[in-house]
Amino acid sequence: MTVRSYIQAILQAQDLALGRDDKVLLFGEDIGKNGGVFRASDGLQAKYGKERVFDTPLAESGIGGLAIGLASQGYRPIMEIQFSGFQLEALDSLAGQMARNRFRFASTRYMPIVVRSPYGGGTKTPEMHADNLEGFLSQAPGIRVVMPANPADAKGLLLSSIESNDPVMFLENLHLYRSLKGEVPDEYYTTPLDKAAIAKEGSDVSIITYGGMVPVALRAAEDLKKEGIDAEVVDLRTVSPLDIETIGDSVTKTGRVVVAQEAQRMAGVSASVMAEISERFILSLKAPIGRVAAPDSVYPFGQAENDWMANSDDIVAKVKEIVNYD
Repeated sequence: MTVRSYIQAILQAQDLALGRDDKVLLFGEDIGKNGGVFRASDGLQAKYGKERVFDTPLAESGIGGLAIGLASQGYRPIMEIQFSGFQLEALDSLAGQMARNRFRFASTRYMPIVVRSPYGGGTKTPEMHADNLEGFLSQAPGIRVVMPANPADAKGLLLSSIESNDPVMFLENLHLYRSLKGEVPDEYYTTPLDKAAIAKEGSDVSIITYGGMVPVALRAAEDLKKEGIDAEVVDLRTVSPLDIETIGDSVTKTGRVVVAQEAQRMAGVSASVMAEISERFILSLKAPIGRVAAPDSVYPFGQAENDWMANSDDIVAKVKEIVNYD
């Protein structure tokens, strides 16, 4: 075990994958000699060469098309979209092409592509750099959406994503890149896709969340504990498809639920979780489902970011409302 930051875990995972399989390729804007804008590929071009780790033009649609072509020829591409808002430039490649190919070819051909992209607020980025677009992507059948919340999962889930024969949208929380550290096994290992984790056991209420909101929910759980409320925190890890079994087990145990996301309130992952709980586990509920999310507005400029984003106090307030419901 070594204590690593979130970004160091991602770098190590790519290093191990490149070293293990010469069909793995890594490409994107400035990821070669510069090692990426966040240094997620630092030193990998020097180690594996320009034919396996290379820069692309500033054209996300072209990056997506390149990944599709390479995957069709037996490669396992890791394509980086430099910032989350630019995923929209590659949306046809993501949702219209790579997500559909397994269906088109009756599972005789695959698209083993990983699309890495940072998302999320907390660092005062310019416009279109922090957007939360997982809701868009979760509606595209055929593509997984994976959002790790800690360094150990960032490594294990990325290696699982690279091994997967289906395309994976691997979304990395920008704020966590260097603000969060944890123990990470040094060896090659995988963490199961499509499987949620219990980040904290609890008995009074389930806080269901993912990605950058997991540490926020854990802080809220600590504050709630001081007031006698034992909150369970469920980390979805994969937001499409959802792990209904783990969600159901937690809901059945606690009977009260708050769903939290950094993205805007309208639609999205939290709405899907709430709908699934309402359809499948409504008889286990002792109160309405609470939701904590950002306002339904365009992501704000940096100076308004702290007021716009949901925080641990918002989760605490919503949990109290649900726990005290009668």
